[in-house]
Amino acid sequence: MGTAGGTLVLAVATYASVRSSRRSAQATERALLAAIRPVLVSSRLEDPPEKVGFADQHWVKVGGGRAVVEVTDEAIYFAIAVRNVGSGLAVLDRWDLHLQLERTDRPGSVDGYRRLTRDIYVPAGDRGFWQGALRDPSDPLFASVRAAVDASQPITIDLLYGDQEGGQRTISRFGLMPVETGQRIASVSRHWNLDRANPR
Repeated sequence: MGTAGGTLVLAVATYASVRSSRRSAQATERALLAAIRPVLVSSRLEDPPEKVGFADQHWVKVGGGRAVVEVTDEAIYFAIAVRNVGSGLAVLDRWDLHLQLERTDRPGSVDGYRRLTRDIYVPAGDRGFWQGALRDPSDPLFASVRAAVDASQPITIDLLYGDQEGGQRTISRFGLMPVETGQRIASVSRHWNLDRANPR
């Protein structure tokens, strides 16, 4: 009986120790991930403008807190001035576009997102930019975007990015509202986490 009781006490102690170690490991992992977590928002209106170059040598200048949508016969160019308010490097990867102020509670499947030609990096606590382009005038989306720009309609851009380890994938939604100056005010409205629980 004494041996059985001792074994039971040891088993309970071992179980409690394993649970405690697991909770400690999970807390440590969350702390490590938080230390490299990026969060993108629109930059401040008083931030300096960003000069953005595209692969075909087309250049745009986007002011702080703003976005640019420029239409030519061959391409439509997009750029957003952003700021990383998180504590880790943001690596931008893909994007999606909606021709209105999208108000859905969840983003579309990332399988349909457009891959950036190059990775764009935004340091923690610093400003940067996102850029994208449509280059196929025969694509029905090309004509739809051109019509939306001509009509000064809002445009929504969903940006997919992650940390420097390739994890913590996040989609941030930016609304691009036309203003009298010809540029657009960029405003972030939602964030979705693809690899962990959402912040709400």
